[in-house]
Amino acid sequence: MDSPLKFLEIASPDKHGHFRRHDLGMFEYSYKAEIAGVHQMTETEKLYRLRILDPAERRGFSFKAGQFLMLEVPGIGEAPFGISSPPGSGGDVELCIRKAGNLTNFLARAGRGMRVGIRGPFGTSFPMEEMHGQHILLIAGGLGLAPLRAPIGYVQQNRGLFKNVDIIYGAKHPSQLLFTYQYDLWRKEDMSLTIIVERPDEAWKGPVGMITRVLEQMADERDRSFVKHTNAIVCGPPVMFKSVCDMLTAA
Repeated sequence: MDSPLKFLEIASPDKHGHFRRHDLGMFEYSYKAEIAGVHQMTETEKLYRLRILDPAERRGFSFKAGQFLMLEVPGIGEAPFGISSPPGSGGDVELCIRKAGNLTNFLARAGRGMRVGIRGPFGTSFPMEEMHGQHILLIAGGLGLAPLRAPIGYVQQNRGLFKNVDIIYGAKHPSQLLFTYQYDLWRKEDMSLTIIVERPDEAWKGPVGMITRVLEQMADERDRSFVKHTNAIVCGPPVMFKSVCDMLTAA
């Protein structure tokens, strides 16, 4: 049967042994790396800082906000993870990983110095440069804050290129909130941050409910011209993603 796909011959690796040409004409880099740091964020999520071993390859590695990597643990498996660190943050890259399967359960027991493999970066990035000079709205639900941290970092690095910056983050419970140590820093960078939870504990003093509640309040407070010149980036579970996008497109 004829196929619309065009297959190309796979090229040989380069002198570093990490360059391949895919059958669809795409290019891929793979690197030997190690875990340079681990930070426990919640009961089920950890932030891993990965460092490419070869100094020259580490200096040449780059990515854009919104892209992801394939992380391989030899003998265990491989899985995709969104990059949590902002572009240009130094030779390391950070991944926020939830313990949810064989690979991630193995990683949950891993420490500094463990060798891993990474491939990429892959995926379509957020068009941050196209948002310069406009308002930006960043909305995350649950683990969705992990990939959203990259564009937030980009905005921090280039704060003068954006107008109003609003971050809305929702979680089921306060114990599931990610990157809590960065909230004050984001606010100090002249970015509005609203955090809402569905099931508060006794210590919680913030808003309670769904992310859409915050959006409804924001829509009531701001005029149409603001909405017209606002770009939104949304990351989160499918149900949350759909409800938020429906509200934004109807605004």
